Amino acid sequence: MEDLKLVLVSAVALVREDGCLLLAQRPEGKSLAGLWEFPGGKVEEGESPEFALVRELKEELGIDVDTQDFVPFSFASHTYETFHLLMPVFLCRKWQGEPKGCEGQSLAWVTANDLVKYPTPPADVGLMDEFRRWTGDKICGEQKLDTF
Repeated sequence: MEDLKLVLVSAVALVREDGCLLLAQRPEGKSLAGLWEFPGGKVEEGESPEFALVRELKEELGIDVDTQDFVPFSFASHTYETFHLLMPVFLCRKWQGEPKGCEGQSLAWVTANDLVKYPTPPADVGLMDEFRRWTGDKICGEQKLDTF
């Protein structure tokens, strides 16, 4: 296998009090446009994955978060045709402001069970399964998730 560029991206599952998770749809003009994913983005040179999320969530969703409110959850490691993606994923239940699609992207608050209705990039498929296992039978709006 030839050497592929390693791309470090961090993502976060924003979890509302009722247990719903926020997904963002990749906008037209970007690779994998139309697919749904957890908010986040590329980690820039000299940034930690957590700091990259603080920056990305401000830019993309207009919300403020504190790195102390991120809880490590999982990670994805996936080889695409031209690069290899490594993506730590965090959980976050606390932020300031109401998330909105600042870059024109659609947003959806979904139950863990409804994640299957939202097509995702290949690297995210296993993560969605992991979130469904984490939440068990809990339904958005009917039962709160256990604290982490």
